[in-house]
Amino acid sequence: MKKMDNGIYVDARKINQIKNLDAVIFDCDGVLIDVSNSYDLTIKKTVDFVVNKIASINKSLPVTTEMIDSFKKTGGFNDEVDVTYVIILAAVASDKTSKNFSDFVFEIAKNADQTGIKSVERYLDSIKIDLTDIKKKLVYPAKRLESPLSSIFDELFYGEDMYVQLYKRSPKFFNGKGLIENDTVLVTKNLLDELHQRFNKKISIVTGRGIISVKHSLKKLSDEFDLENSRFLEDEPREIAKPNPQSLISSIKGMGSFCSMFVGDSMEDFIMAHKAVESGNPTLFCGIYGTSKDPGTKRDFFEQKGADIVLESIHLIPKTLNLVRA
Repeated sequence: MKKMDNGIYVDARKINQIKNLDAVIFDCDGVLIDVSNSYDLTIKKTVDFVVNKIASINKSLPVTTEMIDSFKKTGGFNDEVDVTYVIILAAVASDKTSKNFSDFVFEIAKNADQTGIKSVERYLDSIKIDLTDIKKKLVYPAKRLESPLSSIFDELFYGEDMYVQLYKRSPKFFNGKGLIENDTVLVTKNLLDELHQRFNKKISIVTGRGIISVKHSLKKLSDEFDLENSRFLEDEPREIAKPNPQSLISSIKGMGSFCSMFVGDSMEDFIMAHKAVESGNPTLFCGIYGTSKDPGTKRDFFEQKGADIVLESIHLIPKTLNLVRA
């Protein structure tokens, strides 16, 4: 990988393909929006609530960003509720076995893979820990309104007003504002104007969020994207969640792109882009590392995996394209 400038790393073998890019597709969380005080905090608060109120474990079991990232690096945990679920399983299992909670979380993450929660449940079954009771109480995975875990998470994240808007029912566990209000928008009108000059209208979003959530946080900036050819996976069947490339391929074909760049910050994003390539859709992957709690490690991770472009920030995209053209 060639370092072209501060915060800009490019696979030299992909220079010509970068020059021919005609569309750019963005993930949302960690790319367009910093979610460290919204989604990540919701994971932590949901785990704390469930462990204390539902599992009746009266212990302080602090959930760290490193724990969350350890699961996301496997490529099987694009859904934050999935991450929440396996950390709760780890908490209950550690209580049953007197294992150190933190050490056990990382042990479980090391044995997880792209199959996500299935891989975690297989591992816990293999070491003979009975978690039947907590699984029955959480009813997960299931449709959002059928799982108490999903309800708790969504009530915390969306807040009362948006929860009612989404699900047409009142929250059962929490009222008031949601942690979504802590979202920090990273994308700007100036950046999107620059990208429109290069890609015209071929700028879309493929995200695990639902469209209402995206519009709420991005506000008027959401109109700068091709929303018709964007894909919002929370609104779709679970089967096409990342890293399934169906949503990305649909966006690419909808915009009529011949060579696109997908900008993401996770292993699921990386895998999805490569699966799109394997399906005959020329796609470059651009990994964003500056929003990570450990940017250096995230940058090294993307380089080791073979990302085509690695950038500290989405705001370096125009400069990267100009450097490649020069």
